[in-house]
Amino acid sequence: MGAFLDKPKTEKHNEGGVGNRLRYGLCSMQGWRVEMEDAHTAVVSIPHNHLKDWSFFAVFDGHAGARVSAVCAQELLEHITQNEDFRGKPDLTDGTEIQPSIQDVLAGIKKGFLNLDEKMRAMPEVVSGEDKSGSTAVCSIVSPKHIFFANCGDSRAVLCRNGKCAFATTDHKPVNPKEKERIQNAGGSVMIQRVNGSLAVSRALGDFEYKNVEGKGPCEQLVSPEPEIFFEERNADDQFMVLACDGIWDVMSNDELCAFIEHKMKITGSLEEVCNQVVDTCLIKGSRDNMSIVLIAFEGAPCVSEEAVKKDKELDEKIEQKVKEILAQEPQENHEFNFILHRVADDLQELFPPGGGYQSKKSVIESVFYKHRPNDEQDVSDGGFHLLGNKRKKPSLL
Repeated sequence: MGAFLDKPKTEKHNEGGVGNRLRYGLCSMQGWRVEMEDAHTAVVSIPHNHLKDWSFFAVFDGHAGARVSAVCAQELLEHITQNEDFRGKPDLTDGTEIQPSIQDVLAGIKKGFLNLDEKMRAMPEVVSGEDKSGSTAVCSIVSPKHIFFANCGDSRAVLCRNGKCAFATTDHKPVNPKEKERIQNAGGSVMIQRVNGSLAVSRALGDFEYKNVEGKGPCEQLVSPEPEIFFEERNADDQFMVLACDGIWDVMSNDELCAFIEHKMKITGSLEEVCNQVVDTCLIKGSRDNMSIVLIAFEGAPCVSEEAVKKDKELDEKIEQKVKEILAQEPQENHEFNFILHRVADDLQELFPPGGGYQSKKSVIESVFYKHRPNDEQDVSDGGFHLLGNKRKKPSLL
């Protein structure tokens, strides 16, 4: 769970699609972790006759292995939509199914999570003890009139409406009073902010070694598979929503991510490219986890703006000019990338994209640095520390 690579794996998996007046793009990247344990689901049109104008999206953040997250990605939607609580009541006049009500959906989502968790408990590799993996889950069902959110663990969903973060799910951490009370009632403890000093989330699918307390129901165990479920009425001001694992939220707040995505959507019409830039920026900001993000755009989403594209190009030009200026003014011992990076970051800090900061332009800064630095110069280091003005600073990981 805690092992890291010597350098991050930065290859990306992308998907995208259009339907039901929605567009989506996604990106996942292994990063510094020794294994890719995330999984995802994106279904623009749910394949059942009375749900074709409904959509489903989800992100699953696995831990201690990728088995549970993979099964969740394959089966959660079916467990939700095909249980008796979710299905619309039959029309007594002709026996056909009707659209589920809000209460049907809420009850069906909960039952779907619990049914899937119980099914996975019986998997041979779980019964034998070979697989002890678990997974957080955050998902959204988009109907013509509503957006439903379900969260189990510390992956998170946010909804951006009219330029602001209008809704966000709540992370399930062991230190949360409600979660801590359940853990203690089940005979456990919260140490170093973890369940029994080990698991960093208090709700998850799988993790069956934490779900064996006799006399307690499935939602009363040390780790609960019960999702918190919310819904919002769709609004003409809805712009986009994001589902992402904690590898994103570890380094970006809700407001920062919404601001950064809104900015980038005005520069490129590719949602996959926006997701790629989020993941790259989070890696540079210091995320050490797997990263997965699904971006769903509504009809009110920002469109590419000539003015925004022009400003972005002007910023790249200012970055290049600033790098050339610093190289011309500074002595050769300061012609080292970390020094240049932090000088550019300080001098142009008001111009960088909202939420992304200078980290979102690091690749541009690096490119023009190596373009304009004299070819015979080498990075100057001192005992593993790079010179940064009058300060000594360890080199950044990226």
